[in-house]
Amino acid sequence: MPQTLAPAAELVGRELETALLHERLRDPLVRLVTVTGRAGVGKSRLALEAVREVGGEFARVAVLDATAPGGWPAPSELSEPSEPPAPSRSPQSPQSSQPSGRILLLLDDCDHEARPAAARALEALTADPRVVVLATSVEPLGVYGELLLPLAPLPVPGPRRGPASAAADPHALQEVASVALFVRRAREADPAFSLTLENAAAVAEICRLLGGLPLALELAARRLRLFPPHLLASRLRGRTTMLSGGPANAPARHRSLAALAEWSCRGLDGADRELLGQLSVYEPGFGLWAAGLSAEAAVETLLDRGLLAVVGEEQGELRLAVPEPVRSYARAELAGSGGEAAALDAHAERYRSLVSGAQPGLRGTEQARVLRELAAEGANVIAALRRLRERGDGEAAAAVVLGCRLPWLAQGRLREGLEWCDHTAEAGGAALPEAVRARLADLSGVFALALGDPQEAVRRHRHALTLGKNVGDRRQNALVSARLGAALLESGDPAGARAVLVTALSALESMGVTGGAASAAASLAAALCADGDRRRALETLDRAVEAFRRIRDGRGLAGALRRVAALALEGDEPDRADRALRESLRLYGAVGERTELPGLLEEFGLLLMRTAPAQRPRTVRLLAAADTLRAETGAEVADEWRSAAERARTELSARMDWTDFAVAWAEGVRMAVPEAVAEALSAPAPSHRPSAAPAPEDRSLTPRQVQVALLVSEGMTNRQIAAKLNISEWTVVNHVRQVMRRLGCSSRVQVAGAVGRWA
Repeated sequence: MPQTLAPAAELVGRELETALLHERLRDPLVRLVTVTGRAGVGKSRLALEAVREVGGEFARVAVLDATAPGGWPAPSELSEPSEPPAPSRSPQSPQSSQPSGRILLLLDDCDHEARPAAARALEALTADPRVVVLATSVEPLGVYGELLLPLAPLPVPGPRRGPASAAADPHALQEVASVALFVRRAREADPAFSLTLENAAAVAEICRLLGGLPLALELAARRLRLFPPHLLASRLRGRTTMLSGGPANAPARHRSLAALAEWSCRGLDGADRELLGQLSVYEPGFGLWAAGLSAEAAVETLLDRGLLAVVGEEQGELRLAVPEPVRSYARAELAGSGGEAAALDAHAERYRSLVSGAQPGLRGTEQARVLRELAAEGANVIAALRRLRERGDGEAAAAVVLGCRLPWLAQGRLREGLEWCDHTAEAGGAALPEAVRARLADLSGVFALALGDPQEAVRRHRHALTLGKNVGDRRQNALVSARLGAALLESGDPAGARAVLVTALSALESMGVTGGAASAAASLAAALCADGDRRRALETLDRAVEAFRRIRDGRGLAGALRRVAALALEGDEPDRADRALRESLRLYGAVGERTELPGLLEEFGLLLMRTAPAQRPRTVRLLAAADTLRAETGAEVADEWRSAAERARTELSARMDWTDFAVAWAEGVRMAVPEAVAEALSAPAPSHRPSAAPAPEDRSLTPRQVQVALLVSEGMTNRQIAAKLNISEWTVVNHVRQVMRRLGCSSRVQVAGAVGRWA
């Protein structure tokens, strides 16, 4: 029967839903609005606050609990005089001068046993044109004329990987609705609590673990009386149902997450409950196809009841998750029934097969699609690896790790990849075939080089070659040699790199290994350039680019085009460099690249400084995005390149208003991969119209030219500079000419003076 309104409760992050609900209740044509959503999402609170806000515009208001005994009122009963609720006075809420003749009925909790009776009553009530019904239910009630207002959990902070996650920005996090609610409720439990640099990452993790569910966030905030945020986050991992302590006057299901999950699963039939248990072992973000599901009735039932949630879309396929606390509850039920081991094994086998079946698609026209699919399933691939490790299946685990070489490089899972290589090799020991151990050692070298440790990469590749000699796999040994050459080049040994790469390239070409040969050729071109053999470098690089295009290897082509751009800049061809870098950006954007993209963004930003000085704010954004994305991968860069990027930042901050620079930098820090790529590609191409020469200070130098200029300022001769940088004397002569031209100098003395002004 009619209830009184509960005390007012502040809503956080529900401005849009509140405005939409008010609009619908005020619409004279609307008869029934049902707020739908998962248990604990805040349906009742939103509905009550709406009634409080617009109730004064109705002649009568009644609030009913659909689960309470006592039957349903007839429209005539609702016409009896009653005291309307005091409306909330807000300048944004238009108030009628006097109430209309309409009746507003709030029917709360139309779920489970109450659902059939509620539907029948609503059909009768809405037959009276004076009655407007606002109902709350997990699922739509299915009554004719019903308008739905779906209520989702609050947005959560985006996932972060690597060192950047430890330095989450409290001010930016406070703008995320789930964090704002958590902080507000935490202060109610502990007035001294505040969001700080020290606890921001833990608070963000808590909000992600709880999926932004308001009830869960409020229960978690209460626990801060007992645990600091980092310990609370640790306790919640994998077991969110430990949260309890809700208000004593709240419904039983709102006093703990275990009770909430049990209530949510109530009434499921055997097949639906079994499917829910199987899906509870999947990490959030899985696809129907990867889980072996179709759009069957059980899946739709779980989606309707909020026991399965859509968390995104990739390649036209929905990404799903069993939300917390239902996942923890279903997982516990599965373990209690003895079915958890079988479900975990089935999950591991599905993802082992997924990675194995994806290998052909990683080479060719399907590369971008396959890489994006594997990125979306990344958490589940890691979970499958953990299961294979737990049951001691070393060869299967090694096959998955080796199959993840390209996906993990593209995703920036560098440290993770290195650790999986080492652990898999150590756990397998002598039981692993020597060929497998050799490939794991080789792959670990690839990750070490990507992390910015070329000396360690050289050591690992040499170890792989030692293991591979006993196996006698010429193809694999040639591939390892090519990667060893790339590592030697990065470690500062171009002569050694050249010797290894020439042999590896010849072997790979003779065996018809086109992709491996193209990679070796691209590395050899860089070694030749470092030795001053620009002509042969260009010829070799052209062969690599043509080969990558022929086999449709987009990621390999992007890397080769970066080398094309570097050679173009060495030859003072900024237009050609711009074209190559833009194509590389598009290719990396297509595969969602994270490892190589930071360097490319910096290269493009430095080119913009040289060709388009008016684009300084854009350049700052690109440099900031590169810095942030690289920090997430944990990669380091060579001192030479770091100093060039730092000099660019210093120059930009000096030439821009400090506020403009800071705003542009903050915008870049927040950019994800797609936004950073789009930002770069939207820059105007270099103009071909004749114009006055730019001022000398606007003519940026390449990193190598900066080195040469610094050494010239120290009084070194061309021969001394060549020996210092391990390049040919003729290459130094060309660099000095370019430095003098770009700085507007006519002598080495003037170059020294210009360098002196940099300080």
